Amino acid sequence: MSFPLSAITRRRLIAAAGGALALAASPALAEKAASGSVSLMELMAPNALPDIVEGDANAPVAIVEYASMTCSHCAAFHHDVYPTLKKNYIDTGKVKFTLREFPLDPLATAAFMLAREMGDKRDAVVDLLFAQQKNWAFVDQPLDGLANVLKQAGLSQEKFEAILKDQDLYKKVNEVRARAADKFGVNSTPTFFINGEKYTGEITTADFDKIIAAKTPAK
Repeated sequence: MSFPLSAITRRRLIAAAGGALALAASPALAEKAASGSVSLMELMAPNALPDIVEGDANAPVAIVEYASMTCSHCAAFHHDVYPTLKKNYIDTGKVKFTLREFPLDPLATAAFMLAREMGDKRDAVVDLLFAQQKNWAFVDQPLDGLANVLKQAGLSQEKFEAILKDQDLYKKVNEVRARAADKFGVNSTPTFFINGEKYTGEITTADFDKIIAAKTPAK
């Protein structure tokens, strides 16, 4: 199976999986205070790939998460924190949430490409990949593991291979990453922007409660 760039081989993907496993064993970089801010207008400007926004487009609080599919702390956020965030804030119209691609390795890039091509199931596929991260990101044959997980979402092997050969999609995923790094100083995952304020590392449900409350207009 080939990936868009010939230099990105199965061997490199396996090496990337090993690196991701080492990252998973490292301590989290949790910062509860904002580490800077960017223009919200610039942050929400169009990217190389269209944003998939969850929640009310007119919600007073905008959260943008830059994540990597092989990041264990990102997976923990989506398992432990995101469901409550969605229930209490996104589904109630208080927050609009956007996940953007910031792959830390070729395997994460592949996973994002595959999720993007699932159409309106993209976010559900992202949740599935995070939930089963250990079954594809940290195994000896990561592409085989990735294909097996995505079969649960109805993706055929033929379509799987075709997506990974899509040079244009590969380029756009990496353009989203490059813009985040160059314009907004993103250099690790997860990184959150909450109404333009930057927070890096893990954020607890209690932290989100406090931050969102401070940014929600009083009635």
